[in-house]
Formats: sequence, C-alpha cells, structure tokens
Amino acid sequence: MKTLIAIPAMDTVQTIFFKAMLSLDKVGEVGFGLTSSSLVYDARNGLAKRAITEGFDRVLWLDSDMDFEPDLMRRFMADLDEGYEYVSGLFFKRKAPVQPCIYKEVGYYHDENKNEVTPVALCYEDYPRDQIFEIGASGFAGVMMTTELLKKVTDQFGQPFSPILGFGEDLSFCKRVAHVGGKMYCDSRIKMGHVGLGTITEETYLSTRGE
Repeated sequence: MKTLIAIPAMDTVQTIFFKAMLSLDKVGEVGFGLTSSSLVYDARNGLAKRAITEGFDRVLWLDSDMDFEPDLMRRFMADLDEGYEYVSGLFFKRKAPVQPCIYKEVGYYHDENKNEVTPVALCYEDYPRDQIFEIGASGFAGVMMTTELLKKVTDQFGQPFSPILGFGEDLSFCKRVAHVGGKMYCDSRIKMGHVGLGTITEETYLSTRGE
C-alpha cells in the first residue's frame, strides 16, 4: 500500500506539528508532499495531481498546525481497510466559537423574499462519541481518502479543490464528493489537536458546553 502524506502550508510549520510528524508510525510505502503556497486550494490541487499521477493508493491530508498521536496513520489505515473511502479525524476550530470541523450538511439557503442565496454549513455539534459515523463534509486538517475517490472527483471537475462560491477549498471538495456519489465519514476515536495560541482539543470543546 502506497500512501502520500500531503501537507499544504504557507511559509511556516508549527514546532508541535513537526514533532508529531517525527513520531508518526508510518505504514507501508510512504511519500511526502509539502507544498508551500499562499493559496491553499492551489497547493491541494497540486498534491492531488501528484497522488494520482505517481500511483499512490491513498492520501493522508495533514495541516501544518495540527498535533496528533503516533498511531494516527495506523488508525486511518484500519478504517480504509474496512472499506471506507474518506475518513476525517476529530478536530476543532482553533478560534472562538470552538466547534467541530465536521458538518451534517453543506448547501445553500435561498431567501426568496430578498432573492439572495447564502452558503450554509451545518456543524455537527452533537457528534457520536468514539465511533465512526457518516458526515456531510469536513475540514481537511486530518483526512485520509482513497486515491480512487480523489481521481473520480478530479475526472469530473478538473481542479478538485478549487473553491465553489461561498465555500473554502475543503468544503468545496466535499460537495464534489457528494456529487459523484461518495460517502464521507468521521472517526471520532481519532482525536487531533489544533494548535493556535493554545492547542484546541475535544476537552476544550466539551468544556465550552459545560461537560
């Protein structure tokens, strides 16, 4: 099994992320793609093209401001070995309001009175704990997918991560996955920290809910 670890970045990489990468328990044949660009969607499109053209079987997308356990890759691989084609880990926005970066649905609200269309992403706040479950979309800070799914989206849309009106590159890709009939899942047992002024974890999120 050949996996590309795809890391889009600006001009810096968090020290915590670098330490996590050094400790990552790698599985099978692994290639690394670290692409620097001020346009995240452009970096992701380039990494997607590499995954397809160089014959990788799977892609592990990681953002350069994340913290995770050494067994992260093994956990993702186990889920894909079970037949899932897209699995997100559990991670949260690093700025208030702290919310999970997983969504029940992504679409548009049409206000007929004002003749306006507003993009809507419904956050999955009450997500199932410590299990795998279907989602409508996710952020891309920690996602593993099959290259087959990536190619299916690319074949139909060309640039898979180019933004759709009102959405970032991550949710735009997820909308395209849904369009080609793909299924997306979150494994809330795969917990990741989002590094900002502090590290945002599940405990941070639950504390905002009084749990």
